[in-house]
Amino acid sequence: MLKNKGKELLFVQWLLLSFVLLSCINHAHAGVTSAFVRHEWPSVDIPLDNEAFAVPKGYNAPQQVHITQGDYDGKAIIISWVTTDKPGSNQVRYGMSDGKYDFTAEGTVQNYTFYNYKSGYIHQCLIGGLEYDTKYYYEIGDVNSARKFWFQTPPKIDPDVPYKFGIIGDLGQTFNSLSTIQHYMETGAQTVLFVGDLSYADRYEYHDVGVRWDSWGRFIEQSAAYQPWIWSAGNHEIEYMPHMGEIIPFRNYLHRYPTPYLSTKSSSPLWYAVRRASAHIIVLSSYSPFVKYTPQWRWLAKELKRVDRDKTPWLIVLMHVPMYNSNDAHFMEGESMRVVFESWFCHYKVDIVFAGHVHAYERSYRVSNIHYNISSGSPFPAPDKSAPIYITVGDGGNQEGLAQRFKDPQPDYSAFREASYGHSTLEIKNRTHAIYHWNRNDDGKRVPTDSFVLHNQYWGQSRRRRKLKKNHLHSVVKNLPRSERL
Repeated sequence: MLKNKGKELLFVQWLLLSFVLLSCINHAHAGVTSAFVRHEWPSVDIPLDNEAFAVPKGYNAPQQVHITQGDYDGKAIIISWVTTDKPGSNQVRYGMSDGKYDFTAEGTVQNYTFYNYKSGYIHQCLIGGLEYDTKYYYEIGDVNSARKFWFQTPPKIDPDVPYKFGIIGDLGQTFNSLSTIQHYMETGAQTVLFVGDLSYADRYEYHDVGVRWDSWGRFIEQSAAYQPWIWSAGNHEIEYMPHMGEIIPFRNYLHRYPTPYLSTKSSSPLWYAVRRASAHIIVLSSYSPFVKYTPQWRWLAKELKRVDRDKTPWLIVLMHVPMYNSNDAHFMEGESMRVVFESWFCHYKVDIVFAGHVHAYERSYRVSNIHYNISSGSPFPAPDKSAPIYITVGDGGNQEGLAQRFKDPQPDYSAFREASYGHSTLEIKNRTHAIYHWNRNDDGKRVPTDSFVLHNQYWGQSRRRRKLKKNHLHSVVKNLPRSERL
């Protein structure tokens, strides 16, 4: 009997060893450069009279409705909308039943000018004290032109609660952009992590800049009015246009897209953090000062120390400019931020970093370049089990088109890359595993093209293997007769 049990133990050990070897092999093969070439629609903006930008019916009806998380832990929401003719009602009526609104909240209203464009009346309302994992219905606008929507709050913060995020970047307002949104909405994801470059209105001039911000707000309403989009800013939000007398960066973006930055003691809406379900999400600004002792640097140093992996095991970072990119487009632009923050990402075991900016898709292996200091150390990225996976999702569909020139040969740090339009999803299963997909938008359908199982960095593979082995051996010994136990 004991001899048979010994054989069983050896077999278990062999299985564990095989798993380790296979894992090493899976991480050792060369990266893939997809040969797929996208030829669906031209990269031109949708005409303003298209139904994708339809103005809602009714006098002074609310439009450009969108929501985002309103606090640190997911019990608050910020609802934003625009009325064009007059301020109108600034009240949100909401409740847990459709058409029955037991609660009301009052928001604020503002407008602004950009060159000779005058915005509509921008309403923003913070609603707090919400219940977790609850569907809320809300109504905004005056009685005769009121509009109804709904949203679902996240589950209570818990290390093993499942949750599904979508990741979109560099969206714009072309037919390719519309394909991205519509295909994303089929995934069942519950929140969008947006990695910058929203409307591409800065591709226009003078009055048309504001007009294209309005059209984009109506364009994304089909999703953003019903689930939070977690915003980060890109270079197309800067809109530094001295020839038009506009020299204050991010003016349109900051007026229209609020963030819950005060809840994490950030000094700017451009960098902040939220906790949602089992994830801690940190948003950084690639176009704000980030070197040592700047406000963003000081804030991130404190925020990383606040992360509690026992409560939110998944640590996700959003930024616009990728730290690792093998495309000719924007090559090495993220190097300065990499030098400043990469060692922190490795030290705190960030799971995954999402970026945009490059209009193509690319995924890295777990690598770092933190040991090179000009005078010593290898100047090349090296495999690093503590490093995050870097993913560029700058392929939303904007009018600038795709970045189709990748470096040849493909660098060792690059696992998969393709110049095509698409979006990603990250489906968290529990504290140890998540499933990632990049979905190509091709020929009117969503095509899962790159996928893998993401292992949590904090509750990592070695920790799981030891626990698996310990539990299995305990089970084997427990089932042995007492006379045969060691």
